[in-house]
Amino acid sequence: MIVNIAIDGPAGAGKSTIAKTASKELGFIYVDTGALYRTVGLNALRLGKDTKSADEVVPTLEGLDVSLRFVDGEQRVFLGEEDVSTAIRQNEVSMAASNVSAIPKVREFLFDLQRDIAKKNNCIMDGRDIGTVVLPDAQIKIYLTASAEARAQRRFNQLKEKGINANITTLTQDLQERDRRDTERAVCPLAPAEGAKILDSSNLTVEETVAQVLAWYKECLAA
Repeated sequence: MIVNIAIDGPAGAGKSTIAKTASKELGFIYVDTGALYRTVGLNALRLGKDTKSADEVVPTLEGLDVSLRFVDGEQRVFLGEEDVSTAIRQNEVSMAASNVSAIPKVREFLFDLQRDIAKKNNCIMDGRDIGTVVLPDAQIKIYLTASAEARAQRRFNQLKEKGINANITTLTQDLQERDRRDTERAVCPLAPAEGAKILDSSNLTVEETVAQVLAWYKECLAA
């Protein structure tokens, strides 16, 4: 039996870290859907397009080659033949990803790729609308959240480790703005899926959060 775990939640909640760690524990494939949207946003930025404009972004999808590949056991994101796994983590690209994700044609462009992976593999997929739209039949649906302050602090620490300068106040404001856009957008707004388990990680460690995901997986198998 193919098992899919869908993890949704706001930006910076730690979805990728939790999904990636839990997938290793379970031997599942990890699918970072946010990386796909970031790649579309990065491409649009490089072409000098207004990422809020569907009229400017949609034409960039023609012939666009976005793919997930596993290199030395690690998921990497490619734009054509370029590994953009690091480039897509820039703050400017984060905002671009939020903008392009509100464009219906962009979502349609990426849906087939995401669903095809889930049909063929046990996987943990994280994003903004996985349980609600992409994988509504996933056996386990989780809404991972945390306060804006906690998320900003985590993002600040991550950037600092990479030698990237950041301002925590600006990061908090950016996250709050992304929350507003993601929850208020007309197409596939961010919200817990029906039947989703709510997991607030504001005061939890990565290990504690992963342990809860694994516990829910065991409950699912036993049901």
